[in-house]
Amino acid sequence: MVNKDNTIILGIDPGFAITGFAFLLKQKNELKVIDYGVIKTSASESFDKRLKKIYTKLDKLIRKYQPQILAIEDLFFAKNAKTAIKVGQARGVVVLCGVLNELKIYDFTPLQIKQAVTTYGRAEKTQVQKMIKLLLNLKTIPQPDDAADALAIAYACAQSLTTKL
Repeated sequence: MVNKDNTIILGIDPGFAITGFAFLLKQKNELKVIDYGVIKTSASESFDKRLKKIYTKLDKLIRKYQPQILAIEDLFFAKNAKTAIKVGQARGVVVLCGVLNELKIYDFTPLQIKQAVTTYGRAEKTQVQKMIKLLLNLKTIPQPDDAADALAIAYACAQSLTTKL
């Protein structure tokens, strides 16, 4: 059950080669980073095995940290349809994992994420990363980019919780 005063949010930057994840604890008006990182799959593996690896590792992380919310980025692709379809399939696996673990799921567009973190919807990736470092009191800019993006997604969700609950 989602609780305004004590909620663990899982932010996901979906991908089939690299899926970024971040766990934030929202306690009243304070945010604490629990963990963040990436799930990597190898191009040498079959696509179905890559999807299974994403599911298995994410399920293990969810069981470990027990979030109540899954915040995931909506897909935005303008060029490569083949890549968009594969990322969409990876995103579907992530959503299924969240549903099977009974998480409340929220989708965020890149514009919403950038606005929540920087107040500017067309912010550059480096601006978002620098702000995440400051907003979450991190010593360094989170690496790799996919993990930083997952932190930004979780942060955007945390900022919108009051209106969504």
